[in-house]
Amino acid sequence: MSPTGQHIPTNPPPWDVLVLVAHRLDPKTLAVASCVCKSWAASMSSDCLWEPICSMHYPSLSSLHWADPSVPFRRLFSMGFTASKCRNRCPPPPHLSLDSLDFIIDIRALRLPIATVAKPGEELKLELGPNNLFQFDIENTSPDHLSVWEVPCLVRVTWNVVIKGWGGVFTVMDCNANVSLIPGAEWWFSEELPPPAGWCVSGGVSGVVADMKVVFCGQRESEGKLRVEKASVGMLSALSWRYLSVDDGLRYLQNFLGSIE
Repeated sequence: MSPTGQHIPTNPPPWDVLVLVAHRLDPKTLAVASCVCKSWAASMSSDCLWEPICSMHYPSLSSLHWADPSVPFRRLFSMGFTASKCRNRCPPPPHLSLDSLDFIIDIRALRLPIATVAKPGEELKLELGPNNLFQFDIENTSPDHLSVWEVPCLVRVTWNVVIKGWGGVFTVMDCNANVSLIPGAEWWFSEELPPPAGWCVSGGVSGVVADMKVVFCGQRESEGKLRVEKASVGMLSALSWRYLSVDDGLRYLQNFLGSIE
């Protein structure tokens, strides 16, 4: 519109100028510009524009074009962008919390009780370290002692996680081993955990392992008596052999314990 009120016709920018400008646009702006009209869609969707963009952001996908030249680079970029967003998507927070759980450790030798230790989750939560890992030390406050057995005997360890009020229970570990009951001994136990229902994995492998370390204290001179000092329990990834975060551990447990009603 001129200052005098007369309409001045405008011509679209030359095609070569449009192409030059398109080379300087980011992927999002290119995608928006291609929706303006058919001619812009043809210009903004060409492989000469999207090939370098796709190669820079998703180089592993660029070779797919040569496997099937009918697939445009813009489509490959879109597929890579969608896949990366799904991969980086944060999982929802767990429905369970440590406050709603109790950890119960039971240790027996030849069917005779050695120690039973219960720890409420709210106490474990207060003792969490800065790394916020699903790995806890559970002290045994019972004064009960047992005799020193240097000859290996069959020991059974059980770790149950219980919803407060007995709303549900999941046996994280239940395994046997031949060990010697001597002062200063440390036992290590590990057991691969089952996959939750609906996991499509072969061989029933979950990739999650539970472990437990049991530490004894005492002296032979003290009438050959010793006691369980503590049990350290945790859940770790079989791929990285690092302990899960507390949230990841709770997400796994809620598949078997459900949510708190």
